[in-house]
Amino acid sequence: MKSIFYVLAFLAGVALSLEGAMYASLGETIGKLESSLYNFAVGTIILGVALLFFGKGKLSYTKEAPKWQLTGGLLGLIYLTILVVGIPLIGVGMAMSSVVVGQLIMSMVIEHNGWLGSPKVTVRKEKIIAVGLMIVSLFLIY
Repeated sequence: MKSIFYVLAFLAGVALSLEGAMYASLGETIGKLESSLYNFAVGTIILGVALLFFGKGKLSYTKEAPKWQLTGGLLGLIYLTILVVGIPLIGVGMAMSSVVVGQLIMSMVIEHNGWLGSPKVTVRKEKIIAVGLMIVSLFLIY
């Protein structure tokens, strides 16, 4: 059962690359910030409808959540807007490769320190070598 999530995570990565390229192109047509706004507006509407049928949580408890947990939307906005601006300049491949390297480095720091409710996972030298090789790959891709 767990292996299905590896496939789903892979497909999420495929979707992110498609999304980045699509919204970068849309940004050239309607404007970069407008493209990001469109993304979040359409996503909000679709998710709102899905929530009506499948939601099981308590959205009203948002005011009781720790405030740091509510900053994810800001981070998503920053992520997408940087892609909308950056992909026309550096390309989808370089942008997504850089995103993956950044995600790996930050996820290692988060897990190593047990931040944000994550279980502690000690960083091994193999992980450091792997990330180092990915950083080298950025220069080779460029």
